[in-house]
Amino acid sequence: MSTGTTIVWFRKDLRLTDNPALQAAIESQRAVVPLYIWCPDEEQAWPPGGASRWWLHQSLAALASALGKLGSRLIIRCGPTLPALLEVAGESQAEGIVWNRRYEPSVIERDSLVKAELKAHGLAAASFNASLLVEPWALKTKTGTPYQVFTPFWRAILNAGSPAAPSDAPDTLATPPHWPRSDDLADCALEPRLDWAKGMRDQWTPGEAGALAQLAEFADSALAAYPEDRNRPDRSGSSRLSAHLHFGEIGPRQIWARIQQQGEMDNRPGAAAGTETYLREIGWREFAHHLLFHFPQTTEQPLRRDFAAFPWIDDATGLRAWQRGRTGFPIVDAGMRELWETGWMHNRVRMIAASFLIKDLLVPWQRGAAWFWDTLVDADLANNTLGWQWTAGCGADAAPYFRVFNPISQGIKFDPHGNYVARWVPELAKLPVEWIHRPWEAPAEVLKAAGVVLGVDYPQPIVDHAVARQRALAAFETVKRSRQAGAASRA
Repeated sequence: MSTGTTIVWFRKDLRLTDNPALQAAIESQRAVVPLYIWCPDEEQAWPPGGASRWWLHQSLAALASALGKLGSRLIIRCGPTLPALLEVAGESQAEGIVWNRRYEPSVIERDSLVKAELKAHGLAAASFNASLLVEPWALKTKTGTPYQVFTPFWRAILNAGSPAAPSDAPDTLATPPHWPRSDDLADCALEPRLDWAKGMRDQWTPGEAGALAQLAEFADSALAAYPEDRNRPDRSGSSRLSAHLHFGEIGPRQIWARIQQQGEMDNRPGAAAGTETYLREIGWREFAHHLLFHFPQTTEQPLRRDFAAFPWIDDATGLRAWQRGRTGFPIVDAGMRELWETGWMHNRVRMIAASFLIKDLLVPWQRGAAWFWDTLVDADLANNTLGWQWTAGCGADAAPYFRVFNPISQGIKFDPHGNYVARWVPELAKLPVEWIHRPWEAPAEVLKAAGVVLGVDYPQPIVDHAVARQRALAAFETVKRSRQAGAASRA
C-alpha cells in the first residue's frame, strides 16, 4: 500500500455502495479520510431548508456509523470549504482529494474554484459522477442544443444503453496513522431547536440502510401496480425514494439495476409496465438536472421569457392559507398538512396544490417553490424548479396554460373514498364520501351530523374555483398576446 492519504469529500453522496469517489480513493491504495464539510452560506440563494437539515443530520449520523463498522470514521468540519479542505489535507498528510459532482449553479462555480486552488497547493483533485445516469453535458439535440422536451430526451437516455452495474460497498477502509480533528455533528446545528420533527421521525429512516430497505420494499410489493397507484395518495403506491436519492444515500444506477431485475423476474400482470413507468420517472429526474445545468437562471426566472408579462398577484393572505392547509379545498389542504407534518407530499397532490397556488390564486410560482424548498425532506433544486415551472406553464415541456387542475374533481378521481383527506383533514373525516371533497355543498343536516361548522371547524373556500379559473385563463392570455407581439416585431 502507498503511503499518504486520500480525502473523500462527501456531499450529496452519503453512501458507501456505488460511490465512485470512494472507489477511486480505495484504488489509490492510500489511507482514506472521509470528510464532510458543512457550509450552507456557500449555497448562495438556496441553502438547505429546515426539513432538509433535519434529514441531513440523520443521514450523516448513519454514514458515520457505517464507516465506524469498517474501522473508519467521518471527519466533520464547519466551513468555509477551501480552508477546511486544506486544513484536513495538512493534518492528514493527504496527497489527493476526490469527490462526486453536484450540479447546482452556485456549487459548480464553487467547485471549479476549489479544484484550481487545491491543484495550486500541490494536491491532486478529481471529481466523479455518482448522482446521474448521464452527465448533463453529454446529451444534445441534433442541432447541438440542450433538450427542452422530455420525450426525445428520454429516448436519448434509452439509446445510450443500460447504465454501468453499480459497484459494491467496501469491506474495509485503510486508515491514516493519525486522524485529523473533527467537529461534532451537533456543531452543525442541523436539527431544530424546537422539536417539530416527530412526524418526520415516524415516517422516515434516513441513511443508506433505510434507502436500500425502501427500494427493496417498493420493488417487491408496489412496482407491478405502480402505473395506477402512483397517482393515488390514499395508497402506498409510490417509491418514496426521492429524499434518499437527493442525499445520495442511494444512486440511480442502483435503482435502475434493481428495478430492471425485478421486472425480469416478476411475472405478475403489470410488472413490465411498472418497470417502464418507474424508470421513466428516473428519467424525469435526469431531465430536471439537464435543464438546471443548461439554464441555471430558471431557479428564479421563467425559462419562457414571455412569462415576464404574467400579471401575478401579491396575495399574502392566500399564500398563508395555502401554506397552513386552510384553503377550504380538502385535497389541497390535506397535501399541505401532510407536507408540514412529514416533510413530504404525494406527487399527484403536489401538482394539485401547486396548480391551486399558481392558477387559482395567481401567486408567483417562486413563492411556492420557496415554501417547498424549506419544508420538503426531498427538496432538490433541479426537481423543485422543474415541477413548479411545469405547473406554471413557463418551463420546458410545460403543462398547457389552459390546464387548470380542478381540486374537487382531482380529489374525487384520485382519492375516491376520501381516505387521504380524512387522514390529513380529520375535521372532515365523518363526512360521507360524496361530500368530503366539496363540504361547502353538503346539506346542513349532513354537516351537522358530521360535526362540521364551516368557517369554524373548517374554512369556507377562499376562492370560487370556476371564477378563479376564468381569471387565470385571462391572465395567461396576456402572455399569449405578449408572445404574439414579440413574434410580430421580429418579423
